[in-house]
Amino acid sequence: MRRTSRIIGIRTSPGTPTAPSRARRSTRAAAALAAGVLAVSLTACGGGDDGDDEPGGAEETGSTVTLPKLDGEKLEVAAVWTGAEQANFKKVLAEFEKRTGAEVTFVPAQDPIINFLGSKIAGGAPPDVAMLPQPGAIKQAVEKKWAKPLGAEAKAELAKNYSQGWQDIGSVDGEQYGVYYKAANKSLIWYNAQVFENAGASEPKTWDELLTTAQTVYDSGVTPFSVAGADGWTLTDWFENIYLSQAGPEKYDQLAAHEIKWTDPSVKDALTTLAEIWGKKDYVAGGPSGALQTEFPASVTQTFTGGDQPEAGMVYEGDFVQVNIAETEAEIGTDAKVFPFPAVGDTAPVVSGGDAAVILEDSEAAQALVTFLASPDAASIQAKLGGYLSPNKNVPNSAYPNDVQRRTAQALVDAGDDFRFDMSDQAPQAFGGTPGKGEWKALQDFLKDPSDIAGTQRQLEADAAAAYGN
Repeated sequence: MRRTSRIIGIRTSPGTPTAPSRARRSTRAAAALAAGVLAVSLTACGGGDDGDDEPGGAEETGSTVTLPKLDGEKLEVAAVWTGAEQANFKKVLAEFEKRTGAEVTFVPAQDPIINFLGSKIAGGAPPDVAMLPQPGAIKQAVEKKWAKPLGAEAKAELAKNYSQGWQDIGSVDGEQYGVYYKAANKSLIWYNAQVFENAGASEPKTWDELLTTAQTVYDSGVTPFSVAGADGWTLTDWFENIYLSQAGPEKYDQLAAHEIKWTDPSVKDALTTLAEIWGKKDYVAGGPSGALQTEFPASVTQTFTGGDQPEAGMVYEGDFVQVNIAETEAEIGTDAKVFPFPAVGDTAPVVSGGDAAVILEDSEAAQALVTFLASPDAASIQAKLGGYLSPNKNVPNSAYPNDVQRRTAQALVDAGDDFRFDMSDQAPQAFGGTPGKGEWKALQDFLKDPSDIAGTQRQLEADAAAAYGN
């Protein structure tokens, strides 16, 4: 599974201030998101739908969006989704075809998708709609004059179903271009319950407690962590959780905009903290070299195969880890459990994410498809299939197939406007979203040699300055 773009919010203790601006929101709903994640840790259960709605969940209804008849119209939709993620999205597209008479073709894209789209556009064959995983990618598409603004119907559907914050992150210079169709909570650490039980380990709430838990697991004979170092995006997630929690929201926003340099002492502090795990080779399955050859799906497999003697006791990543756990014999809520990413400073991070539908070839059919994707009708179809969360507040909570997803989805909706978008996804793609380059590569090098903090900072700053143009 590839990554989705990410949104970062924070849990705070009462009275913790945050700076105002679109990216500097208060933390009330982020605290609610944290509470939802904690509930997952305590009550997570396996795959069956028990039929109960969460409190406040909407009742399921029939069609809620009016679509035009589009008999004979043909559309192409590009996304980097593969496997079950792609198959489930195609079922959403099939429902659009049924309702409108249009014919929709899914176009598999390569990462980074902006490069893929550039080649398509240069060849005179752009897809009609693309699912973009980063605000930076949306901005690039607008700057290149590829993206087309949403029409009145799509904007009305968006306003009806999404908080203002979710609308804002799909806009550029006040014009609406994106509909965030898919989301994910990415501030979770999953663990092998039998390993914890055998070791006498408990779920940590702070970074210091996480280090203690890791040592306890190590002393029991199991390597504490599996790290997907072959995928640079997972490493940026590690850093961003630590940085937001430790440096605070104002510094986070400044670094995200490159208003402060990556040579700032706050970056040094975060890398020093990160090295407390990455720098202990016995804490990482396979050591640094092994981790750098471990892709994300394998990091999950390492944690949940081998019974009570797996290759690792914990793995960090989002709610979508459930899809990979399902490919093992571990049962979520029994064998595989989860806790929120611990607080490093006074605040603990909550990470979510999303992929936005953006129109490249404007037409009645393309506008209708994006309008449909902004509706609870579309999101409810994919919600029922699992491995998916929607930021659409009118998707009935009962649409999600298990308690883990219902609680996580409800908490995401409860977060309202209170979130921060992932730092690397706000950056130019050359720095924050390209395999083998920029932040991804610098953090892979840091995983290989966590003692070189100053060198890592210099490389990050050089790459950021080149990408941001300052």
